[in-house]
Amino acid sequence: MLNFTVGPVMSNEEIRKIGGDQIPYFRTPEFSKIMLDNELLLKKFFKADDSSRVVFMTGSGTASMDASVLNLFTKEDKILVVNGGSFGHRFCEICDVYELNYTEIKCSLGKTLTKEQLIPFENKGYTAFIVNLDETSTGVLYDIELISKFCKRNNLFLLVDSISSFLCDPFNMKELGVNCVITGSQKALALAPGISLIVLDTKAIERINNNKPKTYYFNLKDYLKNGERGQTPFTPAVGILLQLNKRLHMIEDEGGIDAEVNRAKENAKYFRDLIKNLPFDIASNSLSNAVTPLTPKDKTKSAYKLFEILKDNYGIWICPNGGEMKDKIFRVGHIGDIKKSDYDKLVDSIKDVLNKNLW
Repeated sequence: MLNFTVGPVMSNEEIRKIGGDQIPYFRTPEFSKIMLDNELLLKKFFKADDSSRVVFMTGSGTASMDASVLNLFTKEDKILVVNGGSFGHRFCEICDVYELNYTEIKCSLGKTLTKEQLIPFENKGYTAFIVNLDETSTGVLYDIELISKFCKRNNLFLLVDSISSFLCDPFNMKELGVNCVITGSQKALALAPGISLIVLDTKAIERINNNKPKTYYFNLKDYLKNGERGQTPFTPAVGILLQLNKRLHMIEDEGGIDAEVNRAKENAKYFRDLIKNLPFDIASNSLSNAVTPLTPKDKTKSAYKLFEILKDNYGIWICPNGGEMKDKIFRVGHIGDIKKSDYDKLVDSIKDVLNKNLW
């Protein structure tokens, strides 16, 4: 199997081996030491302030999106939410669940957020800003520098979902003034799904400590308190956290965050050069290194059908879409344990599909 989706992705042999080991008991000094090491390395890779903290949430990225909104905001907040696809829409849905006061900034599919779109919201009393840095459903990377400057001018709390962008695109939490950032184990970290991570600066920690969310499992005060001793309030996905520690040290040993971002960048460029003569258009006007979104030039062709053909006939997985984008856009990821030769196999398979008129 070759997996070019954007999560879960291909894991290397060392990481897979840890996943097959017996799970150890975790309420021990040894496990706490590993968890504190995980926190230290994640803060380093996010380029967070030393006083920042990391919450290890057992759940998908959506669990941390939910927990972050619930713990960081109240009905007194006035929030801006960027919605350019499935995951921006998800933040809107979460805000609806908690009956929060928010305004949606709608971006057309495949289009990035512009300076002009932000002008109506200058000095209008907003208190927070939420954005999916890489809107994975459409492969749009938002201009985080533009967003950062806007938030600093307007004194807005900035929550960033970097679930797909982490380890793929340059990001400096401290310099950008990001107060909270989220990522997940099954994306560029290339682990099994089941752990999501929330990095919090001092302003975020203060908000959490002053808030009283109506929740039990998602109360981040408990995670912060337990995290001081390298533990979580409830049983975590222990095996994935052990995989995480190995993976973080591998990144460190292989050149750190900058080398990892460059690897994703090189994979993306290699693939995009390979497909220049294929019957697809790139569906984003602002690309992340994490993924290439493609749409068939022939609008009678179904993107989802191509996904099915490659999966069933060639053992290759590209990333499909759902809803209104199901037949319009498929995506090819540049994360996980993928080599340039794997992209050669993918493109050769697509050419074979075209030559045999299978699609």
